[in-house]
Amino acid sequence: MDILTVVLIVLVVLALGIIFTYNGLVKLRNRTKEAWADIDVQLKRRYNLIPNLVETVKGYATHEREVFQRVTEARSKAMEAKGLKEKGETENALSNTLKSLFAVSENYPELKASSNFLELQRELRDTEDKIQAARRFYNGNVRDLNIKIESFPANITASMFNFKQMELFELEEVEAREAPKVKF
Repeated sequence: MDILTVVLIVLVVLALGIIFTYNGLVKLRNRTKEAWADIDVQLKRRYNLIPNLVETVKGYATHEREVFQRVTEARSKAMEAKGLKEKGETENALSNTLKSLFAVSENYPELKASSNFLELQRELRDTEDKIQAARRFYNGNVRDLNIKIESFPANITASMFNFKQMELFELEEVEAREAPKVKF
C-alpha cells in the first residue's frame, strides 16, 4: 500500500464519521423540535379550556372577579410568552392562578356538583398530565442532543455546522399530583 492510498482511506473514514455525526445531530435536533411541538399542542389545548372553566365558575361565584381577572391575565401572558424561560415562568404563574380558581370553587358545593365543571376539571387535569409527559419527552431529547453536542468527537462536527445546545423546559410540579395526606 502506498502513502496515497492510506491518506485516501483516512480521508474517507473521516468524511464518513463527519457525515454520520452530522446526520445524528440533525436527527436529535428534529426530534427535539417535534417534542416541543407536542408541548405546544397541549398548552394550546389548556388555553382553550380555561375560558370555559372561568365562565362555568363565574356562573356560580359572580363576586370573585379578581380571581377571574388574574386567571385571564395569566392565560394571556402565557400565550404571548417567547422563549423557554419566559414560557416556563408564565406557565407556572398560570398554574398558580388556576389553583386559586379551584380554591374558590371549593366554597360553592353546587359548582363542585356541576357535571360541566367536573368535566372541565377532568379535561384540564388530563391536559396537565399530557403537558408533563410531553415536557419529559422534550427534556429527554434536549438532554440527548446536548450530550452529543458536548461529546468528543461530535463536538467538533457540531461546532463546524453551528449546532447549539437547547434549553430544558422546566415547570413547577402541580400540588394536585402530590400524594394526599391522610389524617385520623
